[in-house]
Parts: sequence; structure tokens; C-alpha cells
Amino acid sequence: MTGRQAIGHDSPAIAQAGELTEVELVWVEKQTEHWIRFGHETSERLIDRRRRIVTIAPESVFALVRWAANRFGTVSSHLYVVRTVRPGKGYQTVPSVVPGGDILLHVASWPKVERVLSYIDAIEALRIDPCAVAPDHWRHVHNRLATGEPPRPYTLARHRAWLKRQEVSQ
Repeated sequence: MTGRQAIGHDSPAIAQAGELTEVELVWVEKQTEHWIRFGHETSERLIDRRRRIVTIAPESVFALVRWAANRFGTVSSHLYVVRTVRPGKGYQTVPSVVPGGDILLHVASWPKVERVLSYIDAIEALRIDPCAVAPDHWRHVHNRLATGEPPRPYTLARHRAWLKRQEVSQ
């Protein structure tokens, strides 16, 4: 059964059900852990005690961390910053994300994931919601990390410029 079928008739999300992005989160302690680092969930559906599906509105930004280990240690860790898309728009596939989204940043390996988590913490220290950060900044961080260079920090001035740019484009 898909999440779209499971949404109740009295749910406020029923009108938007076809537009929502679903993210399956798994938590098997010290084995497989998928969690949302930031993002605004519109609803949540429990599958069982280890799995749940959250929905996210179109054109929203969220970060998904996927981590897996075995008895020898970490075997896989990924962090994605994704912007959800409206139906009919192009998207990239992301594991655990249906249908997918616009991948703004993707890193693999725990040292890189930790580095991005520290960048997210720095943004939050400025009292800026990471969901509201300019998408270009997440692409910048992705590209700089891919080349082994440190990204420029996100500043209040850059955030204000992004907000003004959004005002002008509307």
C-alpha cells in the first residue's frame, strides 16, 4: 500500500496528496539509520516500530541522512540536501525518496557527512532555518567538497540577498 492510499479522507493533505514527496525513514539501532536532519514534514505515517514515512510539501528543502553499519563499523553514510518538486517537473532519484527531487547536495563517507552536519549547525547558529538557505549555497558546498576545497560560509548578508532576490522574482 502506498502512502498516498493511506492518507485518510479527513486529512488536510488529501487535496495535495499527489504533490507530496514521501521519505521512508528507518531506525534499526547501530545497524541502519535514516533520518531527516532538517525539513518541514507535513505528515507522518508509522509502518512499524522501525519504519515510518514522512511527507514533505512541493518546493521544500530537506536534508536526509542515510547511515548503515555492520559488526566491523560504518559501511555506508550519505547526506542529501533535496528540494522537492511538483508533479510533472523533472527530478533525480534519491534512495528512500518518492518520487525523488532536485539534489542540491550529496556527500558520501562519514567524514564528509560530519563536515556538512557542522556547516548546517553553523547556519542554525546564525538563527537561519537551513530550509530557507539559498539553493545555490547547497550546490556551492557540494561542488567545493567534491573538489576538496572548503566552502565559503553562509552569512546573514548572503541570506538577506537571497530573500531580496526571492521578493523581486515573485
